[in-house]
Amino acid sequence: MKLTLDIEKKLGNFSLRVKANISGERIGIFGESGSGKSTLVHLISGLLQPDKGEIALDDECMFSSHKKINIAPEERRIAIVFQQAMLFPHLSVKANLLYGYKRCRPENRGIKPEALIELLKLQPLLQRGVENLSGGEKQRVALGRAVLANPRLLLMDEPLSALDDTLRFQIIPYLRSVSEEFRIPYLFISHSLTEMQLMTDRILAVNNGQISEETTPEQLARNWMAHSQKGYLNLLRLASPAHEHGLFSYQWGGNTLLISDGESAGESLFELSSREIILFKKHPEAISARNLLECRVAEMFESDGRVGIVLSVGGQQLVAEIVRHAADELTITTGSTLFAAIKASSFRKLG
Repeated sequence: MKLTLDIEKKLGNFSLRVKANISGERIGIFGESGSGKSTLVHLISGLLQPDKGEIALDDECMFSSHKKINIAPEERRIAIVFQQAMLFPHLSVKANLLYGYKRCRPENRGIKPEALIELLKLQPLLQRGVENLSGGEKQRVALGRAVLANPRLLLMDEPLSALDDTLRFQIIPYLRSVSEEFRIPYLFISHSLTEMQLMTDRILAVNNGQISEETTPEQLARNWMAHSQKGYLNLLRLASPAHEHGLFSYQWGGNTLLISDGESAGESLFELSSREIILFKKHPEAISARNLLECRVAEMFESDGRVGIVLSVGGQQLVAEIVRHAADELTITTGSTLFAAIKASSFRKLG
């Protein structure tokens, strides 16, 4: 996917000015509320018209104030999944799914409804009315409806922000698998660093109506470490736990991790804040934390007065966060050996 933007839009006291060349399959648009993310989505889709400029998708002009081109939204083949599912209340799940498909030109119908229904596990829901669905089920149907319109670009505008954490991380695998299975590139819009890490390969950070930087999810997480309430978020996929002293025991990086909240079987995704990792220069004689890992310092980075310590643990990595004074006091350098202590309760299960 190649998206070229050179547009301006003024809405009241807010002004958006974006100039960018975007290439890739899994692109994130990241920013705080009010930064202009949703306005940008509406301009790309055609739901809102720029005051001036140009928009091109795969070298086809969608809008040009100079050439007086403004392709209608339904002709752009750009689908949107919104924060709210926005399903048609008078239609069944099946009728909602097929709404865009029936209006798609036959030559563009590359995605078969049966294949998508199976992928999203929607078969048991087809005859239901949409008012009888949970929030997560509604978002799966909204995603299915958008994909069955056979778009060449999918815009996902905060599609998870209306869901609780449990549902959010149940939906993410569906979002990713649809894109991968049917080869649909997407722009994923969110203010969540975790969602950016899980859903994107490249990120455009939007601030005050302008693109402030183009970066990777990893670099964004590092840049925001000092400013985020949770610091840097380590994401760990762990599987096949055992039970040990009332805790869940997982094998990771040649070590055993003891975690309070887990699953009796299968794979789980956990979040661990960089601020929940306590570092020691020497092996402590006694400690209440259930996890003590011997690590090597692979890298160090700065984040507005904080120091990120990238720890190598049996081929795996964790990022810990300390203040500069602590780093100097412990004489931490790249290659140093440290011991990392982590409470069993510090791991937060996501899905």
